[in-house]
Amino acid sequence: MKKYILQSIRLTAVLMVLLCVIYPLIVAFAGGFSKGKGGGEKITTNGKVVGYALLGQSFTKPEYFWGRPSAVDYNAAGSAGSNKGPSNSDYLQQVSDRIDTLLKYNPTIKKADIPADMVTASGSGLDPNISEQGAIIQIKRIAVARQLDEKTVAELVVKNTQGPLLGLFGPTSVNVLKLNLALDELKK
Repeated sequence: MKKYILQSIRLTAVLMVLLCVIYPLIVAFAGGFSKGKGGGEKITTNGKVVGYALLGQSFTKPEYFWGRPSAVDYNAAGSAGSNKGPSNSDYLQQVSDRIDTLLKYNPTIKKADIPADMVTASGSGLDPNISEQGAIIQIKRIAVARQLDEKTVAELVVKNTQGPLLGLFGPTSVNVLKLNLALDELKK
């Protein structure tokens, strides 16, 4: 029995050093090679940080592109999904209300044109991107609200559309914060 206890203590000590010291150092070292040097990719305007590229924000004004709904009100400290399934009546009502809001502010679109990402929250509640279709259905509203040509707004969407990773993994998407900042730059 003494033999097994000593082996357990040694294994515990080795795993503590490996998982509590070496692994975090490797992750921190690898993070140093990322865009934000491990601190997140900050987006700045006029020398002021206005957000992070990988954290969604709430945009509710008609002159801005709206992002994906958040189950945590875009609180990065409390990242989570809603955990409500398609049989939950509260969830179905919430999705229905989101659809009604989109149709109210975008009267030229049909219910069938609304992509799922515009009415359902992501697993983290902090998704900064929307689908290309999610941006396209908002073009007319934004063009009218900002008194811009629809073609100008559509070109801006195309410029800010990111393709799949390595051309293979994931859908095309649009970063809402970057797109809205580009919109603000048009007015200058």
